[in-house]
Amino acid sequence: MTVVECVTRDAELSAAARSYARDTVTLGWEDRTHGHGRRRTDGGVEFGTSLPRGTVLRAGDCVVLDDERLVVSIVERPEPVFVVEPRTPHEWGLFAYHIGNRHQPMMVTDRALVCPDVPGVEQLLQQHRMPYTRATLPFTPAATVAAHHH
Repeated sequence: MTVVECVTRDAELSAAARSYARDTVTLGWEDRTHGHGRRRTDGGVEFGTSLPRGTVLRAGDCVVLDDERLVVSIVERPEPVFVVEPRTPHEWGLFAYHIGNRHQPMMVTDRALVCPDVPGVEQLLQQHRMPYTRATLPFTPAATVAAHHH
């Protein structure tokens, strides 16, 4: 089984790799933060990853399987999330504080704070009267942090 040790962007592929067949691997956000493990492309090709610590795979990233003459593009799987759209600068700060204070992963976009739809988060949003909607979209948190304890 081929083990991949680096990630590249599609635009940075070598001339040889540009002629390879293409496939995708669709991963949720947690799977995209695990640098080591077995993977299976959407087309069924198995490969392993041994990526540098802290690597987070994102849409547009590719891994090259030279032995298989295959370029595998990363696809971010849409997942259930809460979308919080603050209306004022004060709400941006306050809502981000409350979500972060509960150690919830959070994605920051131009118009919203996005966090996974997991148990306990809806109660947090309601408790602090944060206006939210549910959606299904790719999620990549602003930072991936190692275990944190108080």
